[in-house]
Amino acid sequence: MPEEIKKNEEEKTEEPAVVLEEIEVEDEEAKKAPVAQLKSKGRRGFGAPSGGGGGRRRGRDDRKNAEKSEYEQKIVDIARVTRVMAGGKRMRFRACVVLGNRNGKVGVGLAKAADVTNAITKAVEQAKKNMLLMQIVNGTIVHEVRHKFGAARILLKPSKQGTGIIAGGAARIVLELAGIKNIVGKILGTSNSVNNVKCVMEALRSLKYVEPKAKKIKPGEPRINNQPADKAEVKNI
Repeated sequence: MPEEIKKNEEEKTEEPAVVLEEIEVEDEEAKKAPVAQLKSKGRRGFGAPSGGGGGRRRGRDDRKNAEKSEYEQKIVDIARVTRVMAGGKRMRFRACVVLGNRNGKVGVGLAKAADVTNAITKAVEQAKKNMLLMQIVNGTIVHEVRHKFGAARILLKPSKQGTGIIAGGAARIVLELAGIKNIVGKILGTSNSVNNVKCVMEALRSLKYVEPKAKKIKPGEPRINNQPADKAEVKNI
């Protein structure tokens, strides 16, 4: 009986030694393994497991944003605004953005959000919904216009080629993105940039559509059906 007890005790003491040797061998193999294999196993200290799903999604989003950037945008104003609620004050950010393609299309968006990035994104979406298509003749507007919006007053006058955009503040941003190259503008009222932008947009919206004038016929110039010979349509009989 005592001999059997001794044998059982020897077997019990030998078993954990084998397990410890196996664990040490595994750690040595892990040290010798290349870093790429450890990354694929997702070990701690070497980053997340391989897959790259997030990187692919970010790449697709960047391509979509590049395709959608047909309009040029400029930020007119960013302000932090607060609203007094029952439990205290709620702070948000307000963004005013102007969008345009420099070819007669322009829009303004004003939006609020909890952070600046979301406020700008919402303002851009709103500006796309409120696009204005205006008439540009020889790089300028068709006639003079005066407009009043709240405390803001604006004066816009057409100008000849080579004058450029003579305007300042928020009015210049709207006129540049609209594609007007020669114009004279003056802000006569408040200095609030948001109200001035809205006033300029309303002034451009109130412009009348003017049909292009026909070419004048000089005396002695050959005519066909009361039109200059070079532009008249000749019908075969």
